[in-house]
Amino acid sequence: MKNLSQDAFLNITIALPPTNEQCAIADHLDRETARIDQLTAKVEAAIERLTEYRQALITSAVTGKIDVRSLSPTLSPRGEGVRMAAL
Repeated sequence: MKNLSQDAFLNITIALPPTNEQCAIADHLDRETARIDQLTAKVEAAIERLTEYRQALITSAVTGKIDVRSLSPTLSPRGEGVRMAAL
């Protein structure tokens, strides 16, 4: 494998779009990145709210504030034949 001399390196032609096109591309990427960041924040907030809701629902079920047996028409008083869903 040959080494790349300084002269050869300095004579490499690199294709670059015009400056205004580079700025337009950068602006587009900035807008899209900001949009993705906003969507990410919304999803993270929704996950946090759902986690809080899940915990409140579990607490209500454990303390007897809600009767989870009434939520399933196939649930027998002893809980037979009922599969527990993963939360």
